[in-house]
Amino acid sequence: MARLLPVIVILAAWLYAMVDCAMADRAAVRGLSKTSWFLITILPIIGTLLWFIFGRPRRTAPPTSGSTRGRRPVAPDDDPDFLRGL
Repeated sequence: MARLLPVIVILAAWLYAMVDCAMADRAAVRGLSKTSWFLITILPIIGTLLWFIFGRPRRTAPPTSGSTRGRRPVAPDDDPDFLRGL
């Protein structure tokens, strides 16, 4: 079983990299085109590492609109506007 663990980890990372590449936004992919990155990720170890280091889109904060800036979601029973409508 100990011999299979590295193989399972490599296969899981490879599959995750391929799905992540396929689901990534085309405009957010860094470096090469999305198609090129997908073809690179076909190489199990090298392609996976290259995708995670150089091609994967960077995570950014979600955009905020001006009206909800500084507000956080509130439960309905804590929201004064909701309670007024009851």
